[in-house]
Amino acid sequence: MSTNPFMAMKNIKKSFNNVPVLKDVSLTVEHGEIHALLGENGAGKSTLMNILGGVHQPDNGTIYVNGKNAKMTNPRVSQQHGISFIHQELNVVSDLRVYENMFLGSELCNKMGFVKVEEMCKQSSEVLAELGVEINPKEYVRNLDTSYKQLIEISKALLHNSTLIIMDEPTSALAEHEVDRLFELMKNLKKSGVSIIYISHKLKEIKEVCDCYTVLRDGELVGGGSMENEILDTITNLMVGKSVSEDRFVQEHEFGPAALEVNNLTDKEFFNDINFTVHKGEIAGFTGLAGDGRTELFESLFGYRKKYTGEIKINGQVVNISHPKHALKAGLGLVPKDRKENAIIKDLSVVHNMSLSSMAHFEKTGFIQEKVEKSKFQYYKEKLNIKVANPGVTIDKLSGGNQQKVVIAKWLEVNTDIIIFDNPTQGIDVGAKREIYQHIIELAEQGKGVIILSSEAPELLKICHNIHVMYQGEITAEFKGENATEDGIMSYATGSKREVVTIG
Repeated sequence: MSTNPFMAMKNIKKSFNNVPVLKDVSLTVEHGEIHALLGENGAGKSTLMNILGGVHQPDNGTIYVNGKNAKMTNPRVSQQHGISFIHQELNVVSDLRVYENMFLGSELCNKMGFVKVEEMCKQSSEVLAELGVEINPKEYVRNLDTSYKQLIEISKALLHNSTLIIMDEPTSALAEHEVDRLFELMKNLKKSGVSIIYISHKLKEIKEVCDCYTVLRDGELVGGGSMENEILDTITNLMVGKSVSEDRFVQEHEFGPAALEVNNLTDKEFFNDINFTVHKGEIAGFTGLAGDGRTELFESLFGYRKKYTGEIKINGQVVNISHPKHALKAGLGLVPKDRKENAIIKDLSVVHNMSLSSMAHFEKTGFIQEKVEKSKFQYYKEKLNIKVANPGVTIDKLSGGNQQKVVIAKWLEVNTDIIIFDNPTQGIDVGAKREIYQHIIELAEQGKGVIILSSEAPELLKICHNIHVMYQGEITAEFKGENATEDGIMSYATGSKREVVTIG
């Protein structure tokens, strides 16, 4: 450690509602260093970074930038110190165009005060090209896939020539080739002297791209050091206090009858001639790269998209699903990928977010039975290990991972025959992932049909009985049971193999 680091946080303390969240935490980042900040959901990582980013003020402690005391009174002051924050919860404005998001708050204007649209479009395209992305800068953000929204957030930080970039779960919505491109860019930024604080639960990524690490647990600094020669199990033990198995979780067993049958489903824009069956008791995985059509396929099954042809059967009966309420009535549930936009209402309490889709369970003579509702939330809080001191606070006060657990609790309470999880462990820490996997397996053991959509092949290999691979809107391979391999999946996901096959 040098005597003149770029940024140092010393003895930071922070409490919310008299509950300590950070307990005397210190963090130092060198010039041109990629520093991993690790810990379980609720460990205090985001709070610490929100203090550095000027979102929250510390109760105690000091921040130094280039050796000088820096008071981050608001996000603009933090930006003036050369710090950019790419939040886990995307902060893009869906109703603005790409270039408008990129220059929001720092628009380029001519001498007459008119915005220089073409110049902003040009610069937006150039910085997006650094990430290997071709997006029309005049496209509305609402029309883009989540992965592209994530890349816009990253590009925005690059556009402002920041000297320290905080990346909170930047790869959670990215496909493998996009992750590789991001890592290449991060290494180039490091060479140019830019420092990066990298928050992730994907330890293999941490090992690949980070120079050193700091681990928080329950708001306290519990360890850290150089990443070179470090063993991932050591870091895992620091994060969760125990070793976490990487073995396959799911066990092979006999399935029940067909729960969901899809025949010749086609949407001319997103997917073509889709055929598959999911049985009761089966966990079926769907994977591919960004733009493979899997999210759009299952949004169509759930009634969110209506322009498709083909046949859908649930429990042997042909169903016409043109609205999510039809899907729920037919016994189909969906945990969506975009938590912030499609899964939570940030101004509602944690407990109300849990009960939102199953109000009839808590209603009596037209009134909500609050005691029953709170009792049910307490059950899911313990079952899913949701970290919240007061379930009456708004859900935006929770960490992203704990928000995700509330969303899962909501759909467990709805209790549909078939449940689709789109990136269920997005933003979930390594210890909590195991808990989520176990609950998914329990659903299958109860006889439900379970579908997992994920860009992470290792995740599907752990918990799926069968894995379907999609490429450009088509299913190109189905791997049976333990015959699936990460290399095999990727060969079909990238299009290097195109013939439609069933393996196993």
